[in-house]
Amino acid sequence: MDIYDLFFYLSLGAGFLMAFNLGANDVANSMASAVGARAITVRQAVVIAGVLNFVGAVFMGSHVTATVSKGIINPAAIADPKLIMIGMFAALLAAGVWVLVATLTSLPVSSTHSIVGAIMGFGLVAGGPSVVNWLKMGGIVLSWIISPFFAAAMAYMVFSHIRKYILYKHHFIQQAKRWAPIWAAITISLISLSFLYKTPAGKSLGLHWATSLGLAAGLALLTWLLGRYLVGKVVMDEEEGAEGVERVFRRMQVGTSCYVALSQGANDVANAIGPVAAIYLIARQHVMLEEADVPLSMLVLGGVGIALGIGLLGHRVMATVGERITTLTNTRGFAVDFGAASTVLIASNLGLPVSTTHAAVGGVVGVGLARGFKAVDFRVLLRIVAYWIATVPIAALTSIVFFVLLKWLCYS
Repeated sequence: MDIYDLFFYLSLGAGFLMAFNLGANDVANSMASAVGARAITVRQAVVIAGVLNFVGAVFMGSHVTATVSKGIINPAAIADPKLIMIGMFAALLAAGVWVLVATLTSLPVSSTHSIVGAIMGFGLVAGGPSVVNWLKMGGIVLSWIISPFFAAAMAYMVFSHIRKYILYKHHFIQQAKRWAPIWAAITISLISLSFLYKTPAGKSLGLHWATSLGLAAGLALLTWLLGRYLVGKVVMDEEEGAEGVERVFRRMQVGTSCYVALSQGANDVANAIGPVAAIYLIARQHVMLEEADVPLSMLVLGGVGIALGIGLLGHRVMATVGERITTLTNTRGFAVDFGAASTVLIASNLGLPVSTTHAAVGGVVGVGLARGFKAVDFRVLLRIVAYWIATVPIAALTSIVFFVLLKWLCYS
């Protein structure tokens, strides 16, 4: 066994570690608001998110993935492919360790920003500052501001509308029957567009934008018609209290959470498998390309890792996002999911690098602020923001330490 084979087998373990931590931490994106609003239990959330993330990773994840995450470094500027292989392994290990530390302290961080920071770290040492795409890094820093604030604004507006036109009305059951199908239709159109433009499986269809919009509009119309019938079945008593409204939105919230979990597996598995694909390519061909074919077995490895991470440690971050920032109900939880999903969809199509974690937390803060500043626990929020800011530099420094040590062991 030569050094290339050794690093490939080690990278499978490191990729599994990264996938495990991705599941343990990023599960907050999909199920935290549903658990916080008591729409589902923690056990149900773990099972649902585990299954849907696995399905998303294996069957909807891209079989051709970028080997250098987000194009953060230029591999052509590093002459020795062995250095890139060592660096990718160091980056994978460093990002996995940082996300694990954040998970054990029950705080949500971005796995995307972790792997990007780690890759930037080894790139600085291996090829110097010119290797790093600083414009891309600037966009990532900008996303720290854009993602949470935009998601907070969207969630605030959605919940404010629900509160004004349903919950504050005298006959709010009648208002719920009127507005809930409309919100369900808007949500389905958002989900369908998000699937077509955000997930690898959707992008592979290559539909024209007019076709995509027509498909989304058609699904929205069907949902509105079906929703008018189903809402009447869910809430039959016109004199029922606010629990009837919450019950309607509980169904919608579980649906949006399930979609986010499926999409999360499809999109985020590349954070764990991308560097493994790079190492695999170098180990087999001794060259580095921008993209590589990913065997199904690697996607399965990533999917299993994500599902295990959710099952064993996912409840930690889920509790922080769903319960400790502000108190959630089903209407508020629906507004959170809608705000986060719309933020990721809009920003992605504008070419802005956004974090689903940041958007989810921003959405929770937005619905909290709709009830006033006292409704938000800013001590928890400040700790979360501190971890966000620390993610890139800590992942970069840890990656540098691992890279220098491994380089010394391999070249001495």
